[in-house]
Amino acid sequence: MPRQFRLALAQINSTVGDINGNTQTILDYIEMARQVKADLVAFPELAITGYPPEDLLLKPAFLQANLDAMHRVIAASTGITLVVGFVQVGKDTANAAAIGYDGRLIDVYRKIYLPNYGVFDEDRYFRRGDTCPVYTINGTGVGINICEDIWYPGGPAVVQRESGAEIIVNINASPFYADKGFQKERMIATRAMDNGLFVAYLNTIGGQDELVFDGASVIYNMDGEKLAQGAFFQEQLLVADLDVESVFRSRLKDPRPRKENFAMLPEIGKAQTIQVSEFEVKEYPVLTNVIPSVSLSKEEEIYQALVLGTRDYVRKSGFAKTLVGLSGGIDSALTSVIAVDALGSDNVIGVTMPSRYSSEGSIADSELLAKNLGIQIWNLPIELAHTAFTEMLDPYFEGTDPGVAEENLQARIRGNVIMSLSNKFGWLVLTTGNKSEMAMGYATLYGDMAGGFAVLKDVPKTLVYRLSNWRNSNGDPSGVIPEPIITKPPSAELKPDQMDQDTLPPYDYLDPIIKSYVEDDLSYLDMIQLGFDADIVKQVISYVDRNEYKRRQAPPGVKITPKAFGKDRRLPIINSYRQF
Repeated sequence: MPRQFRLALAQINSTVGDINGNTQTILDYIEMARQVKADLVAFPELAITGYPPEDLLLKPAFLQANLDAMHRVIAASTGITLVVGFVQVGKDTANAAAIGYDGRLIDVYRKIYLPNYGVFDEDRYFRRGDTCPVYTINGTGVGINICEDIWYPGGPAVVQRESGAEIIVNINASPFYADKGFQKERMIATRAMDNGLFVAYLNTIGGQDELVFDGASVIYNMDGEKLAQGAFFQEQLLVADLDVESVFRSRLKDPRPRKENFAMLPEIGKAQTIQVSEFEVKEYPVLTNVIPSVSLSKEEEIYQALVLGTRDYVRKSGFAKTLVGLSGGIDSALTSVIAVDALGSDNVIGVTMPSRYSSEGSIADSELLAKNLGIQIWNLPIELAHTAFTEMLDPYFEGTDPGVAEENLQARIRGNVIMSLSNKFGWLVLTTGNKSEMAMGYATLYGDMAGGFAVLKDVPKTLVYRLSNWRNSNGDPSGVIPEPIITKPPSAELKPDQMDQDTLPPYDYLDPIIKSYVEDDLSYLDMIQLGFDADIVKQVISYVDRNEYKRRQAPPGVKITPKAFGKDRRLPIINSYRQF
């Protein structure tokens, strides 16, 4: 009888530090997998602790709680093999996967390739593994590895293939950024084809500080074909039946592995084969929850990431409601819409704080937006405070020309007002600044930067417009964001007839320069050679460099680009390096 293997991938939403809650979710999914008679159910990287636990890993009590939870999970493995990410503790700590069967801890796999770039800092906490086991489960060879391990062509999968692996199960906590999905799937398909086996890539979902995890787990066969795909940004038990006999048939036709240098394999990790369960002929119930493969547009995947990141940050931080300052501009509008989609209209309060320079149109647009969203709107004019502050400062400002300090006074009054509301009611303030503004310092420290979470922190201004148009086209037929908000020129409205372009280059020209400098690390000369205007490039580089101190004090926000401000980009505040 042909060998069949039923694999279940549990893409769950773990919360960092909530070991008891994470464990209960894992136990629930084990039962779901048992009901469909899965041979193996896998859980994501560090599913028990949540990812990334960072310096919680330096707390012995936290490590012990993680071990206790792992043993509790293993005890629930009656009649099923499970793989669950946890922290192994011995002479050192390891990012590890526990393999359990019938209530017994069979083995522990330790991650071999520890990433130490971008948002990752695993060398700070973990010791690398040195073994590449293959587990014989119901007559099938299964190799287990973790996240970064699968990205290396000559990584653990090669050793496991040579030890008899027919399926590789790779468990991940791989953060989202736009367009990463294509790179990831191309890599997985290549690993499956090069090694002549099934590769199952399981990813967690959820938001953690700046990071968002999109799920979208996939299984590829040895022909590079996608057999199954998990949902985007949703918890799910993805179950698939794998024709294991096809692996042998495929390998007969592929001579490439016979010609490899096997002497190099021990340098990757020691081979090992471990018997988990004997082969048995099983009757599998018909699968009814198979979800067809789907793809998302760039705007849709980014929008969903922002919604999930916002929802989880608010929920996991213990807040019930949020405040958004409504200016009548597109940034605050999009922030409000994302907040409502994430939390519901009852949990979002809009606050307008008009000044003497606020246009009637901006006030009306804010009111219409609030009506469209079904949210409360509180109107707190700041003229009395503005007058009081101005009179208080006049003796000290006397003899100077009015400028940015006077303009920013309004923003700082608004910051005080909305933070007072936050303090009074225990609600989280969502700031509205975008990546373009954060890059250029076009945001007021202790003013519009005041708040707890920056929804659009990694979203360039041009993308703000694209996301707003996408949301209007994929919601209420009339468009939830009023058209004047989208079409009017952007303005901070801190002085008469002010426009963003009085201070900044046009956003469609500015954003590519910011991307080149911040995300691609291009030099001044590199950008000139690309055809950018030399004076504008100088302006951008100067503004980005001198405003690092501001960004260091900004609240966290959802990462959606390959390099976001924050953990991704670690530059010294005191920095005298200059390119011109």
